[in-house]
Amino acid sequence: MEKAKVYFTNMHTTYDENLTQKLARLITTAGIGNIDFEKKYVAVKMHFGEPGNLAFLRPNYAQAVVKVIQDLGGKAFLTDCNTLYVGGRKNALDHLDTAYMNGFSPLSTNCHVLIGDGLKGTDEVLVPVENGEYVKEAKIGRAIMDADVFISLNHFKGHECTGFGGALKNIGMGCGSRAGKMEMHSAGKPFVVTDKCVGCGRCVKICAHDAPVITDRKASINHDKCVGCGRCIGICPMDAVKAPEDESNDILNCKIAEYSKAVLDGRPHFHISLVIDVSPNCDCHPENDIPIVPNVGMFASFDPVALDKACADAVNKQPVVAGSQLDKMPKVHGDHFKDSAPVTDWKAAIDHAVKLGIGTDEYELIEI
Repeated sequence: MEKAKVYFTNMHTTYDENLTQKLARLITTAGIGNIDFEKKYVAVKMHFGEPGNLAFLRPNYAQAVVKVIQDLGGKAFLTDCNTLYVGGRKNALDHLDTAYMNGFSPLSTNCHVLIGDGLKGTDEVLVPVENGEYVKEAKIGRAIMDADVFISLNHFKGHECTGFGGALKNIGMGCGSRAGKMEMHSAGKPFVVTDKCVGCGRCVKICAHDAPVITDRKASINHDKCVGCGRCIGICPMDAVKAPEDESNDILNCKIAEYSKAVLDGRPHFHISLVIDVSPNCDCHPENDIPIVPNVGMFASFDPVALDKACADAVNKQPVVAGSQLDKMPKVHGDHFKDSAPVTDWKAAIDHAVKLGIGTDEYELIEI
């Protein structure tokens, strides 16, 4: 496979061009206009930020991307799927509240927000994963699969489980329904934290397989009957039902790559990464620590694998920010992400994505 083209621009501005204008120029130069957007539904997948976290991408960047798409005739919408964990994005109503609170509204972005997997995280499409080693059918949010064109816009940052969160993480994990996220994070099935359970029975009513049972006003889940759909997690008012995070980080990364393949196969796609405010952990945290490296710039490519590799290489060339989480860690791996989160290996996702044919880790960096 020949080298993929990855386009890059730094964060410097002039009196004649601000950052959002520069982003529009970057993606236009990278060839986004080669996609036929005319009257097509376009999913722009991004993270709207967890309440309390301030490292997520500003909605101004989303508006700049949306405008380019609309000028090319596309019908764009911003999207993300509900979370597996407890927080401000566990269902579509809370998720929309969070998006609006963080500035993602039609007034600021000139398009609507659709939560990809519906009200309770169960509106999904089963998508076959060709040559999937860990996943045979990915569970993807329906609105995302209904789109004609897929665009990923992600905040490139560190991640405590995957090394970093980039294009593949934004696509694979971000587009998974609740059951999909559980499949990626876990080799097992949900369990009940009995101290939190009040025996309301909602998990019993939502389950199509009679797996939850109430005994002495406490629920338990029969794993012989449970199929791992995750609906009980979404319905529990006390957040007493949990998914066991019992999968290795390497396998988690591989599953993310396989979910990414399910999302991208068979339709046009384009990818944008902003390597700014590179916090050590995921934007799903209700807080963010100071960046581990200085701001790098904006990247774009038709190849999400090459894009992730280029962004990772660029971060690893940066000096460590004094006083950051990374600054406090031993420097033993020669890799900022592995030094920041020693139990991770971000290369597992890259290598598996190359094996699956999603893209290549060989790239030509073109600076504009």
